[in-house]
Amino acid sequence: MTIDILTVLPELLTGALDYSIVGRARAQHLVEINLCQLRDYTHDKRRTVDDYAYGPDAGMVLKPEPIFEAVEHLQATGGAYDEIIYTAPDGELLTQALATELSLKPRVLILCGHYKGVDQRVRDHLVTREVSIGDYILSGGELAAAVLVDTIVRLLPGALGDATSALSDSFQDGLVSPPAYTRPENFRGWEVPTILRSGNFPEIAKWQHAEALRLTEERRPELLKQYLARTSLREE
Repeated sequence: MTIDILTVLPELLTGALDYSIVGRARAQHLVEINLCQLRDYTHDKRRTVDDYAYGPDAGMVLKPEPIFEAVEHLQATGGAYDEIIYTAPDGELLTQALATELSLKPRVLILCGHYKGVDQRVRDHLVTREVSIGDYILSGGELAAAVLVDTIVRLLPGALGDATSALSDSFQDGLVSPPAYTRPENFRGWEVPTILRSGNFPEIAKWQHAEALRLTEERRPELLKQYLARTSLREE
C-alpha cells in the first residue's frame, strides 16, 4: 500500500509515522508513506499556498492551484489514486469500518487542511472522500492524518505481531473491547477473573462477548443499538 500525505508541515508527521506499528510496517515495506510538501508546487519566490477568503470572514484559505498541481504531478509519476482524502472537520466520522475499507485501497492520498481549510473547488472537483476524526477543530489536518494512517496501517497483513490481534480491537465488530488482563494473577488483592485462567476457550469467548455487550451498553449505548439492529437483521 502507498499513502502520500500532502501537507504544509511535514515536520509534524515525521515522528508520529516513524515509530511503533507504523514505523515497523514501513521498515518491512508493508506500506510506503511519502510526505509531500505542498509549497514545492507553487510558482512564486515566497512559496505561497494560501490567500484571504472572499467575503467578510477572517482567516486564510489554501489555494487550489498548488493542490491541483501537486496531485496531478503525483499521479503522473506514481499512478492514479484509489482515494483522495481531505481531513475535514465536517467529513464523515472515522470509524473502524472506514479504516478497514481504506486499508484495502492500494494507493491513497491524504490532503491535510490548514488555516480556514481549502478552496471549495478542491473539495468539489478533486477530493473523493472527506474524513473527520471528531467534532472539534485542530490547527491543521496533520494530526488527523497521523490518526487516520495509524488506524489504516495496523490493519495491513503483517503489521501486527499477531494477525488475530486486530480482530479483538474495540469497534472491530461494532462493540467496545472486553476487559484485558495480564500477569500477575493477583495484584494487591485484585485477581484476574477465574474464567480467563480456566483454559476453556469457548466459555472464555462467551464471557468476553457478554462483557463487551455490558461495557458497550454502559459507555456507548448508541453503538449497542446499532449492533443489535445489525445482528437481528442477520438472524431474520
